Order: sequence, then C-alpha cells, then structure tokens
Amino acid sequence: MADGQCSAYTAKETRDFATALNLIACFTPVQSPESNGISESFVKTFKRDYARVNPLPDAVTALGKIAGWFEDYNENHPHSGLRMRSPREFIRAQTQ
Repeated sequence: MADGQCSAYTAKETRDFATALNLIACFTPVQSPESNGISESFVKTFKRDYARVNPLPDAVTALGKIAGWFEDYNENHPHSGLRMRSPREFIRAQTQ
C-alpha cells in the first residue's frame, strides 16, 4: 500500500505505535497467506536468533538492541532461502 494508506483491518493504535518508533508502517495485503507466512517466519527467526539469546532485563534494553539486530540480520545472518547468504549479500550478488 502506498505510504499513508492502510487496510481497513489496521488498527489506528498500530499505525500510531509504528510512527512513534519512527517506523514506516507497511502491511501485508488482506487474505495474503504467502505474505503472512513470510512475516511469521521473520518474527520466529528474529525471536529465536536474537531476542531469546540476549539478556533483556527491560523494554528499553530490548529497543536499544533492535537496530543492531536488524543490521546483523540483513548483513550477516545466513538465510537458507538465499543459499545461506544474508539478504544484502544476495542483493549484491544479483547486481554484479
């Protein structure tokens, strides 16, 4: 969806929360099992490989680590669907 457009199913609180965190709110299309599966897989991986293996005594600590985790996920973390390359490694290989 274009920036500023939201599904009728998107809660205003969700959009406001994303904005408060300086995130661009983007949503999977309604009735999109493939998009939903990709999102769920990402959340599962992020929790397993980052959140659960780091000491997180409070929300402030967790929020302070998210940017670094995203950087690692995109730059270093191997993905089986990308032939064990990170997303950025995969993109660089496609553009060469």
